[in-house]
Amino acid sequence: MADKIDLVAIQGTLVAIARHAGEMMRNATGKELETDEKMNAVDVVTETDKRIEDLVNSLLSKEYPTYSFVGEESYEKGVTKLTDAPTFICDPIDGTQNFIHGFPLACISLGFTHKKKPKVGVVYNPFADVLFSAIKGQGAFMVDNFSLAPGQGQGKVKSLPLSPGRKLGSLETALVGIEFGSQREGHNFDLKLEVYKKLTASKGTGGAMAGAVRSMGSAALNICYTAAGVMDIYWEGGCYAWDVAAGWCILEESGGRMVGGNPGKWDPAVDDRKYLAVREGGKEEQKRIVEEFWGLMGGRSWIMSID
Repeated sequence: MADKIDLVAIQGTLVAIARHAGEMMRNATGKELETDEKMNAVDVVTETDKRIEDLVNSLLSKEYPTYSFVGEESYEKGVTKLTDAPTFICDPIDGTQNFIHGFPLACISLGFTHKKKPKVGVVYNPFADVLFSAIKGQGAFMVDNFSLAPGQGQGKVKSLPLSPGRKLGSLETALVGIEFGSQREGHNFDLKLEVYKKLTASKGTGGAMAGAVRSMGSAALNICYTAAGVMDIYWEGGCYAWDVAAGWCILEESGGRMVGGNPGKWDPAVDDRKYLAVREGGKEEQKRIVEEFWGLMGGRSWIMSID
């Protein structure tokens, strides 16, 4: 099966679909922006999320009828499982809260996995008009002004990271991504608040005095900007495979690394739900900043299942 998988063709298909989905996101108005709650008032879905996922599933099932599909809006807890089969993984709109508020950090995230390993990643933010993409073993790239045709204002293709070889220092000099998610109580929320406090507190109080902390509101974009090297490290728990699969491929192809969100987990699964992304840098530099971040957790861990 692996010998018959044309990753270049798959990337081309996903890029074309992302372009179409981006138009739908940009043109959404009225009822297309109205929300329904899923888990709570923070975890919401719009009609546009559903329409885009239906479109993606329909197009991919025609083009690749024997491949599996996992999408956020069609996911059924306890039923939908990521397997070793060739699988498309779709988040139709990652950053839905940003999308409904008109905050220009939302994207479609399209990944392809085989044997549960990310092989192709395409992430498109139509509001910034920036496309990120990668194929396993072929590098990672970013295109500005993606919606315009080449020669009509489309920016040149840029290899990621944007500034290769830049030293990866400690948390004190890092730009760190962290989100607060939709789970706002219990052990995991308490852990996140404690880590945030230690991350940002001064050295004199035992904190890491992180250089800067950002919450972009989109896991996929957090990972892509870590791949680009403009963010140094990104920590998250509670995400699903559709949030990270595409960005994961882009991150690894840029020279970055995905490790576990819990201490000591150096080789997480794509559906592990607990992640720590670190940008390109020397292996020892990556190891050092990862262990420094894990140290903020004080031996505690996320507690969550792989649904």
